[in-house]
Amino acid sequence: MTGTVRLRVPVGADAGRWVTRADCRRVLLVVHNVTSATRLLDVLPLFDDDLRVQLFVTCTGSSPFLAGVPELLAATGLPVLPWEQAKETTFDLAVSASYGGELDLLQGKLVVLSHGVGYNKRLATPDTGHRTPDTGHRTPDPVFGLSPDWLLRDGRPLAAATVLSHPEQLDRLVAGCPEAAPTAVLAGDPCYDRVLEALPRRERFRRALGVTPGQRLVVVSSTWSPRSLFGDGEPGGHDLLPWLLPRLAAELPADEYRAVAVLHPNIWHGHGPGRIRAWLDRARRAGLTLISPLEGWRQALIAADCVLGDHSSVTYYAASIGTPVLLGAFPEADLDPHSPVAALGRAAPRLRPSGSLRTQIDRAVRTHDPARYAALAAQTSSSPGQSAALLRRLFYDLIGIPEPGDRPALLDRLPLPAYEPAERTAPVRVLTRLLSADPPEIAVTRYTDADHEPEDADADAAHTAVHEDTRDPGRLAVADVIVRYAAGDDPRVGPPGTWTSEVLARHRHCALAAYVDGPDRCAVRTREGDLVRLTAGPDGDGRADLCDPAAYASALHAWLGGGKSLDEAAPGIVVLTGGVRHRVAVRRMG
Repeated sequence: MTGTVRLRVPVGADAGRWVTRADCRRVLLVVHNVTSATRLLDVLPLFDDDLRVQLFVTCTGSSPFLAGVPELLAATGLPVLPWEQAKETTFDLAVSASYGGELDLLQGKLVVLSHGVGYNKRLATPDTGHRTPDTGHRTPDPVFGLSPDWLLRDGRPLAAATVLSHPEQLDRLVAGCPEAAPTAVLAGDPCYDRVLEALPRRERFRRALGVTPGQRLVVVSSTWSPRSLFGDGEPGGHDLLPWLLPRLAAELPADEYRAVAVLHPNIWHGHGPGRIRAWLDRARRAGLTLISPLEGWRQALIAADCVLGDHSSVTYYAASIGTPVLLGAFPEADLDPHSPVAALGRAAPRLRPSGSLRTQIDRAVRTHDPARYAALAAQTSSSPGQSAALLRRLFYDLIGIPEPGDRPALLDRLPLPAYEPAERTAPVRVLTRLLSADPPEIAVTRYTDADHEPEDADADAAHTAVHEDTRDPGRLAVADVIVRYAAGDDPRVGPPGTWTSEVLARHRHCALAAYVDGPDRCAVRTREGDLVRLTAGPDGDGRADLCDPAAYASALHAWLGGGKSLDEAAPGIVVLTGGVRHRVAVRRMG
């Protein structure tokens, strides 16, 4: 019976009993790699609560980036069909978010979605990218998703419906492949709609990423390809690994900036998550956080103050919601010059390797006009907020059954990410300045690159703070302040009093040991043996602007190192990080 699903599943002790829903329609989700799967996960909820539809998932096996796919398919909780079986099975609808593989062999109506912000890139196919015999010049690669190389099989459209998010894509489709134009359906962008819906929760996302008041969140984003920001230094790229990430640590004060990286799934799984973490180990120890390529990257974009990117969809989405962007790599030759992403390359400022990174970021944030990319934002989707309704209507029309009439079409809301503050185990170079002795007020500027001596003509003194778990234990022998982070009294290292005593006894050069046991407090022991609790408190408006409590410990060390007494610091000091004042109570512990 066409369109009927019969599943043999164990029920109780009778493993041979048949469980059948004879009225179910078969819908197949076709995955090529993790990248395309993310868009299919966006639209998966459109079939929720409908007992008439049975979903399956398969992978074409045609992408070179297959790592991570089996785990992702298993996580959907859907029946996973081997590709050979999927080709032999009749479906009422197949939904793919990419081209490639033997899609023409599927038995059922095919819908193809874009897995990014429309179609912008030129990609080689087996029949293109050759050198013509008469001139020897390389012919331009076709535009992925908008050329006959991808859209036609034997001269006929591959898909029953080609989903586009904006009429500008339809114009380019008509110009590039008029045979497929009748299949075009304007249905918005579900990824963009999820971002738009979540914009009011920006402050929550910032807190989840550990962004403190006064901090600027910098998102580093890279697509895949040799000429991307993560690329190997070919024309158009600056090679993220040896250039950009170390300078984030060397030039951006840790208490004034927070940095996270969003890498394309093909980077993540093509090289392997373990290798990516190893390559970026130095940056991670300096406080960089790697965002999952599946979940969390949209929340990071919403939370960002500035995005350092390239020709990726992520960078374009950031510009679309009004976020300042700086382009660290932008290979125009890889793009359709008529595409919106190419237009972004002509409108957005470029990141200059020879200039001050901090100055460029600050200028981009300070001078940014949210309307700068308004025209580009309008081309992200012609139906913002409506993709769920448009796509569900399309899917059910092709399946041949009415939409569920008792509930609206809805996408999943972006979840609140897990709390993930910066983790710094690299040595920190701390510059301090005494602003006032009565009341005590100390400015603290910390850099997570102890090998780089930052310039600050106003600083009175400098010292080095080292995490006890530093990868280079030799640094502990020259540390002025040694830091430990723990949730409450960690039984492995003992309570604050015990740990601080042991550290000072073991490291005779160390002047102060700081045990951070909360987001607003730390316990410190001085070389003289005093055990002190430092706790951030509310200011005159009743608000407590928190930062890493290790900065409070460095401020107290600078106070004592300047010849001041602990009694003179009581009952509290003011610690200045950037333009934020932190009132910190100073209390002796028993």
